[in-house]
Amino acid sequence: MLQPLVDAFWNADVWLPPNTTWEDIAPGPHKVVVYADHRHVFFPIPLAFVFICLRFVLQRLVYAPFGKSLGIKDTRPRKAPSNPKLEAAYRASPKLKQPCGLAKQLDMTERQVERWWRLRRSQDKPSTLIKFCENVWKFTFHTGNFLFGLYILWDKEWLWNIDHCYIGYPHQGVTNDVWWYYMVSAAFYWSLTISQFWDVRRKDFWQMFVHHIATVSLISFSWVCNLHRIGTLVLLLHDCGDVFVEAVKAAKYANYQRTCDALFLCLIVVWIGTRIFMFPFYLLWSTTIRAPMLLPMFPAYYFFNSLLCLLLCLHVVWTFLILQIAYKTIQAGMMEGDIRSSSEISDSPENSNHNASNCTNNKK
Repeated sequence: MLQPLVDAFWNADVWLPPNTTWEDIAPGPHKVVVYADHRHVFFPIPLAFVFICLRFVLQRLVYAPFGKSLGIKDTRPRKAPSNPKLEAAYRASPKLKQPCGLAKQLDMTERQVERWWRLRRSQDKPSTLIKFCENVWKFTFHTGNFLFGLYILWDKEWLWNIDHCYIGYPHQGVTNDVWWYYMVSAAFYWSLTISQFWDVRRKDFWQMFVHHIATVSLISFSWVCNLHRIGTLVLLLHDCGDVFVEAVKAAKYANYQRTCDALFLCLIVVWIGTRIFMFPFYLLWSTTIRAPMLLPMFPAYYFFNSLLCLLLCLHVVWTFLILQIAYKTIQAGMMEGDIRSSSEISDSPENSNHNASNCTNNKK
């Protein structure tokens, strides 16, 4: 019953250039070109769970002891006293909006409600050691994957001349090293998409979730449609900047301020150079302007290009956040906070006084 829907979805007129069928790019022993096997698009999913397990082992045996040797403590905040009604209100909305109303309902003072709320919010915050381990894991992967990608692409003609991403398409073969680069990269982003729901929750949770989904979609569909050449360039460009993103945060958590400041300066240069200049003016320009000159367009190609445009929008948002941190760094004399700070907003004494004054005014 579902076969007609599947056939309609994978219509060759949508996913492939004109006059090309799926049989034309299907792998086979008697074909000169080694085509990508579309069934391999599912390989990264089980491999993602291998990454999650590997991360857990490294965190327990390597990253956590390394962080402790740097003086990072795995301290946990004090738990808030048990209060079912306040707990229900907190789960309904983690932000304290009406402390006066809660105080009246529970026969408590506003100060007591705010103090309980601060303690409860602190419970959800991971320790500095956990955040350090998460960043070191990502730094390890992005560094290794960038070096591996650079190594395997060094002798590929499309690294030096991007036109070769389109010349001869779709009859472009896949070598074993590119196969591994694609599968490992896809598995890592699948693992991030899965583990994001229990990792350190940050302000840009949904932006990162959209980024991971867009990346996984790009990798998957570009593999199926044999657009792996442009895909490898996108992966290489992203890994380069992500190395410094994770290094800066790890150095900050380890309280290596001078190292953090130096890495942050490198991050600004590399991030803006790759994400704001090379990505739109070299890669996206090529996929948008140059590609139509070298191969006939087809509907799925516009979908791929729209996902690249979505990534560019996310790059612009994150660049704005990084420049905000840079501006505050210049004012403070050192890098403060995290590039992507935790989503929890601290309940400072100033906020408490503000809330208390509002309650007093309401009572009047």
